[in-house]
Amino acid sequence: MEKIRWGILGTAAIARDRALPALVAAEHSVLAAIGSRDLAKARSMAGAFGAPRAHGSYEALLADPDVDALYVPLPNHLHLEWSVRGLEAGKHVLCEKPLVLKAAEVAELAAARDRTGRHIEEAFSYRNHPQWVKIRALLDDGAIGGPLAVHATLAKQFHDPHDIRNNPDQGGGALYDLGSYTISACTLVYGGAPQRVIGTLDRDPRFGIDRLSTAILDFGGRHATISVSSQGGPNAWASHQQFTVLGSRGWLACDFPYAHGRPTTCRIFAGDETSAGSMPTRTFTFEPVNQYTLQFDRFSRYVRGERVPSWPVEDAAMTLRVIEALFSSARNDQWMRP
Repeated sequence: MEKIRWGILGTAAIARDRALPALVAAEHSVLAAIGSRDLAKARSMAGAFGAPRAHGSYEALLADPDVDALYVPLPNHLHLEWSVRGLEAGKHVLCEKPLVLKAAEVAELAAARDRTGRHIEEAFSYRNHPQWVKIRALLDDGAIGGPLAVHATLAKQFHDPHDIRNNPDQGGGALYDLGSYTISACTLVYGGAPQRVIGTLDRDPRFGIDRLSTAILDFGGRHATISVSSQGGPNAWASHQQFTVLGSRGWLACDFPYAHGRPTTCRIFAGDETSAGSMPTRTFTFEPVNQYTLQFDRFSRYVRGERVPSWPVEDAAMTLRVIEALFSSARNDQWMRP
């Protein structure tokens, strides 16, 4: 079957450093064009990655008849406008997370999706890693019993005042950037949204963003705790990451569960009723894979009509409702319902 032809909307660092190297290595996807408001930047990136066309505006890229799907790595506050415009231009859309900044805005994307018949997803590359297929299988098979508690941590140091992650008006802060991973992972384990949440956060006095946020998510007798920090942990190529599930008859843990800045070997550790301490009874090892490449190819196969996993934008609305409830909880010092 023919490859899906991709256009890249903008020249953001995540496109240059993560998405484009992954896309050019993909089996079912091909880089067709790059669009930027600066034609020189578009031409430079197109030349570096072998794109046959460069456009000097976003509108020109959307009008390109040889582009089937768009990857949108724009600043967070531009996701809604350009995702809708992409759908209305007849393109499928893979938009970076967070998909939008308000849960209510997801309805606009869903309406555009339904109106145009095009497909749109939030670009959570971690969900494409095979370790998450195994986590789901272990849970479904009852390998650790029923899940009782999830613990998730994600942290990295972002101190650049020009980084959009330090701009509260553009969706900056630990909850939007890092909390979305941990919340998404918790809802994957429990198969739905929490009934209520409570959170506390510490704000940076310079930037106004939440630099440390901690929360409890109550899934009705089953719990999850998350801690995320945009000014903690390492300042390396990868963030600090933890993910564990306590089950009724065991546990599992991951050593690299979320974003892989580089393809890296990772493991799932599982303990059953016979394990002692944190010593696993089984270890599952996964060789390095580029989860961005897997994401492009899975998306491409889906829009070609193949039977592969897909996540509707309504999942993003669930995560955003939790984030909004946590901000409200921190302001009001009480439990909130997402």
